[in-house]
Amino acid sequence: MKNLQIIQTKSLKGEIYVPGDKSISHRAVMIGSLAKGETTVNNFLNSADCMATVESFRNMGIEIESRQLSADGRQIIIKGNGLAGLESANGIIDVGNSGTTIRLMMGILAGQNFISRITGDESIQRRPMRRVAIPLRAMGASIEGRLVGDELYAPLKITGGNLSPIQYELPVASAQVKSAILLAGLFANGETAVIEKNPSRDHTERMLSHFGADLSMLGKEIKIRGNRDFRGTEIDIPGDISSAAFFMIAAALTPDSELLIHNVGVNATRTGIIEILHRMGAQLEVLNEEILSEEPRADILVKTSKLKGIKITGDIIPRIIDEIPIIALAATQADGVTEILGARELRVKESDRIATVASELKKLGAKITELEDGLVIEGPSVLKGASLKSYGDHRIAMMAAIAGLVADGETMIEDTECIETSFPGFEERVKQFIQ
Repeated sequence: MKNLQIIQTKSLKGEIYVPGDKSISHRAVMIGSLAKGETTVNNFLNSADCMATVESFRNMGIEIESRQLSADGRQIIIKGNGLAGLESANGIIDVGNSGTTIRLMMGILAGQNFISRITGDESIQRRPMRRVAIPLRAMGASIEGRLVGDELYAPLKITGGNLSPIQYELPVASAQVKSAILLAGLFANGETAVIEKNPSRDHTERMLSHFGADLSMLGKEIKIRGNRDFRGTEIDIPGDISSAAFFMIAAALTPDSELLIHNVGVNATRTGIIEILHRMGAQLEVLNEEILSEEPRADILVKTSKLKGIKITGDIIPRIIDEIPIIALAATQADGVTEILGARELRVKESDRIATVASELKKLGAKITELEDGLVIEGPSVLKGASLKSYGDHRIAMMAAIAGLVADGETMIEDTECIETSFPGFEERVKQFIQ
């Protein structure tokens, strides 16, 4: 088991890049594998989660070449075989720890004329799949799995093919459910429509458009017309804002800091973290914005900031769901009370993130109360180094490491190998700032 030792830093100064966006990297492999011809993906995230997606498609007959271009930059070449080009996997498809892989793959496998079996690690087997299965079953797929009460869990058996289009209104904002339906819609005979009352990440729609799929958007409705081939292309993936968030908050919290983070994805469905930090009073600027491969990206400059407590609830929660652990750390150093409400989804992530955030920040001396659907944090608190656990959750591990940069003394985080699922090289980037 790998542990990470962190000591308090005096300041964060300099410029860094963060790895490619995890959500976009997954989708590039999936859609590139369904395209006809070659797709080149630049700045692909070479993490355990994304490699699970690569191996899943290699297991279904797709040729994918990986090239290391620099210390951080990886390029992959996908030889897509078209919509009808997947082969039945040799054995069970194993997604490891990747919830994105299994949920989006459910949509793709629902469209195949063969039986597939798919599973993941213990964490994946605890995560609910019924919400994805309901619309895919309505399209004609057979999805069986382990039942606990009314809920469905992996391992899953999917019998696909002969899908019918549907019009489906999402009961809650979920990019994974939306994406699974749209990907299944690629194989349906006719036009599939998804209606979302509240916006969620739109990387799938942007990428399908970039590849030339027959997709249209009007208001809250997204439509995809099935059985229309599209061709391979080139994709440039921006840095992951969810990864950048850890260093944005580290710079805001540590004295005498000024940090420039280059080429960060600033898709409007993902910039909730920037809005939250602005509301809290952070000195943060978005610079040099441009759009490549349908995705906006920019440089983000953050300086030491005096933060204030705020109330966080409502429509912004889906846009910051991955950043809530590190926002909670920021709240421990803010003046006043921060409330995070309506975030029950955190209970079914890689860990129960409401419980694990509260547990680990309390060990450092934070004043934090756990609610059923969120957290209440009273700040500012003086944090003191302690022994913390990751619970096998990469975002809890990284939050704990950034807390170690802020806390007096030494902080030890147990079981940090999980960080590789989303941020290879994280430890080296953190330690470069320890003084």
